[in-house]
Amino acid sequence: MAVHSVSLVFLAGLAFFSKAAPLGSADSKHPLNVKILDSVRGSPAPNVPIKLYKAAADGSWELLNSKQTNENGEFHELTTKEQFVTGIYKIEFDTASYWKGLGLNPFHQYADVVFTANDAGNRHYTIATLLSPFSYSTTAVVSEPVE
Repeated sequence: MAVHSVSLVFLAGLAFFSKAAPLGSADSKHPLNVKILDSVRGSPAPNVPIKLYKAAADGSWELLNSKQTNENGEFHELTTKEQFVTGIYKIEFDTASYWKGLGLNPFHQYADVVFTANDAGNRHYTIATLLSPFSYSTTAVVSEPVE
């Protein structure tokens, strides 16, 4: 129980200190950012494969981008303002390859975050994820609508 409480405090701290990109900043061109923390090591999770999908009209998922987090466990260039239109999106974190790369055998293969974006105007999104080999937790920091 104590580990769970510490994890929640850690994720809350990440969300508290994260901010959606202010208008005019370098990240304002990239309205969707990801930050991943490894709760086992207590540090950012580098080289986690990430895929971004957009829901198509027929219910299938269209792949928009596929990259890995940087050494800080972040990825800022998943999409551009022009591509990130109103719709339903899915971010797929390949958690199994990350944990197996560290010599661990995880419970889950992927962690998916599915969300509706820009339904009330253009916004900037930071998706913060806390990973362990047997669980994950996410939160979002979403800006007010921007022009």
